[in-house]
Order: sequence, then structure tokens, then C-alpha cells
Amino acid sequence: MKVLIVSLLVCAMMALTRAAAVPETEPGNNTGLLVHEGKSHIVNSSSSCPSGWSGYNGRCFLYVPTAMTWADAEKNCLYHGGNLASVHSFDEHHVIQSMILRITQMYPLTWLGGSDAQQEGSWFWSDGTAFMFNFWSPGQPDNGGYAHCLLMNYGDLKKFDDQPCNLRMPFVCAKRLF
Repeated sequence: MKVLIVSLLVCAMMALTRAAAVPETEPGNNTGLLVHEGKSHIVNSSSSCPSGWSGYNGRCFLYVPTAMTWADAEKNCLYHGGNLASVHSFDEHHVIQSMILRITQMYPLTWLGGSDAQQEGSWFWSDGTAFMFNFWSPGQPDNGGYAHCLLMNYGDLKKFDDQPCNLRMPFVCAKRLF
């Protein structure tokens, strides 16, 4: 029964992500900026990301609205050939945040691939890349309630926060273009 439910959820997720596919850049727009309804989103126009994924700077990103624990979200991303998303610059953060806003019309708390569960205070990205970009909300990370997993869109400034990994949140997967 659980396998059937998981299969149905995966199918529903895939249908939702396909429906939220990123539109192509406007004709004659060679800047790599996607202009849609008066808003611009930085998108790598030469990307070959799968349907429903958004491309930027050699990587593909997928917002998954299904709330899962951090570990289950990472497993789901692995199933899709990636990891929970790592963030390496403000521009990358903005691209991911814009993708989420376009799909949800808001800024929900969303898991990313950061974790310090291995050693308190030593943050790692689940994809193995260096944790160099710090975009923590004021006073964070605070390890409140054994918070070892990173989410975005926290607080008024919509920055990073650490939360307990067993909370269920939507998430963003990322994978490299080949």
C-alpha cells in the first residue's frame, strides 16, 4: 500500500513540475534574461534541462512542492539524478527564489541541501560542494531544537535558517548539466 501511495505522489509531483515548466526567453532576447509578465528572471537560455526544471549557470533546479523531511527530500532528489540544491552566490539564491515565487506566488520555507548534522557548526552541502556562501538570517544559525538542516525564505529578509531535519517542507533539487 505504501509503495502505491509513494508511486502516486511521485506521478503527481512529476505532473505538477511539468505544468510549471519555465517558459523560453522571448524571441530576439539574447541576454539570457527571461521577461515574463513584466518580471525578469535570470535563466540560462542555452540550458538543456529536463522538462519542469529551470536552468542557471550550468545547473538545473526543480522546486518540489510536496512537503518531506530533509532526508526524504534528499532521497527524492537523488532519484531525479541530483541532490538538494546548494547555493553559491546571491544571484543563484535569487534565481531559485524567483522560480519558487513563479510557481507558488509566495515564498514558502523550503529545504536546501545544507546540513551540519555531522558536526555542529560545520556546514556542508549534500552535493559535496564547498559551503562558501553564507546568507543566514540575523541570529542564525542558532541550532534551536537540534536544528541541523538548512532552509531558505526564513524571516522578513527571506534568508537561510537552520531547522530540525524531521520537519516536513517543500524543497529544491539541483543537478549539473552534462
